[in-house]
Amino acid sequence: MPALTPAALRAAVAQIAPAQLPSFVEHLDRAVEQAATQSTIAPLRTFLQWWGEFVAIQRYPARAARLCQLEAVAQEATDRETLRSTLSEIRQITDLAHHEISA
Repeated sequence: MPALTPAALRAAVAQIAPAQLPSFVEHLDRAVEQAATQSTIAPLRTFLQWWGEFVAIQRYPARAARLCQLEAVAQEATDRETLRSTLSEIRQITDLAHHEISA
């Protein structure tokens, strides 16, 4: 797992999900602008957290594929139980990613 810095995360995104690099740069620019406008680093922390979790998920192709499948199921779910179980598994994946970047 790369360090939670813009440079390290940019390199990781470029390597594992290059198509997402424009989104990364756009999000970073917005976070910097918000941080300056609001005189707080909170937008930068949120940016680092979001992209850290993204990298933690995407660096394992099976995990990323499963998340993609689950998101599709959640969008098409027509009953509460399917949605509940799908969202629960999505939460497990994102919680694991959060734990990996926090460790």
